[in-house]
Amino acid sequence: MKKTLTIIILAVVVLAVLYGFTTYNSLVTLNVAADAQLKQIETEYQRRFDLIPNLVESVKGIMKQEQGVFTAIADARTKYSGAVTANEKAAAATQVEGALGRLLVITENYPQLKSSDTVTSLMSQLEGSENRISVARMRFNQSIQSYDLKIKRFPSSVIASMFGFGERQYFNAAPGAEIVPAVKL
Repeated sequence: MKKTLTIIILAVVVLAVLYGFTTYNSLVTLNVAADAQLKQIETEYQRRFDLIPNLVESVKGIMKQEQGVFTAIADARTKYSGAVTANEKAAAATQVEGALGRLLVITENYPQLKSSDTVTSLMSQLEGSENRISVARMRFNQSIQSYDLKIKRFPSSVIASMFGFGERQYFNAAPGAEIVPAVKL
């Protein structure tokens, strides 16, 4: 009887330790996956930022009077490069998107810009970048959701709190992102 009880207790302890190891490893995996998704967002933003100067220079050659839009884009790029947290990056990215929105409206109002192959090509690439950014943000938020669910559900929440795994922030749109930019020509 004692031997059986000892074996049962030992089996329970071994199972608990194995559960702890697998839960810890899955939390590490989910956390690293979320970090990788955040890096993908940054990669897509960098692609966008690499395209913007080319687009701006192409448009500048045709439209000198729209200096305010170009300044807003440059300022927004600077703010993004200085952002540290996901929310700061989201706010800076929203500022870039607002300036780009004004630039898009401007290009629509200038037929000579539309006919420029360079501008058309760059605009197409920029639209592709925006789509990639949207997908990368969605994947990041999905990875954060999986991670946050894992650390909140019992019994993995016990392991998460023991090893210091905490909630992560979603990549949220900055306040005012839903407002369409106004363009005054």
